Amino acid sequence: MSISQILNIIQILVALTVIGAVILQAKGAGLGNIFGGAGAESYRTRRGLERSLFRGTIVLMLVFVGLSIAATQV
Repeated sequence: MSISQILNIIQILVALTVIGAVILQAKGAGLGNIFGGAGAESYRTRRGLERSLFRGTIVLMLVFVGLSIAATQV
């Protein structure tokens, strides 16, 4: 197995994890909110597990972008 194949497999796993994290974040929202319909809801802060999931999603996206750049260089 070459390094590019390993990077591609890791990239796929990270992408699936990002998809799962985004779905978990949108689970509490209605279907209209998933597609951008905020409605009359007010701004609220993220707390606890929700904040950790949000920050983890950002980290996973940065890892995904890094893997994408690394895969093009190999």
